[in-house]
Amino acid sequence: MKITKVESNGINIAVVHSSEIVIEDVQSALDLMATVKYEVDCERIVIDKANLIEGFFDLKTRIAGEILQKFITYRVKLAIVGDFSVYTSKSLKDFIYESNNGKDIFFMPTEQQAIEKLSTAK
Repeated sequence: MKITKVESNGINIAVVHSSEIVIEDVQSALDLMATVKYEVDCERIVIDKANLIEGFFDLKTRIAGEILQKFITYRVKLAIVGDFSVYTSKSLKDFIYESNNGKDIFFMPTEQQAIEKLSTAK
């Protein structure tokens, strides 16, 4: 896993790149937050959807809710990057829509859009 710190609008953002699954459960999400804080001292993270366990996108598993609640609890903003049109679940589409209209969790099509969103989120 490689973590790069970028600055946008005066805000530091960690961009995570990995060829493996980084977030597979609540503990791995907490580990990621701790690693990012320790290595690059950021509280905003961009990660590709390929680095999340596929079950994350099946809301029936409740994995997404449990993981994202930890990010909110620890005040870490998260942007997940990828093509979400491959998912047909109306519940997931509604979840993504509501998240994107919030202030903590975002689902963006590109890394650059994710950085821009995180740099302007209050």
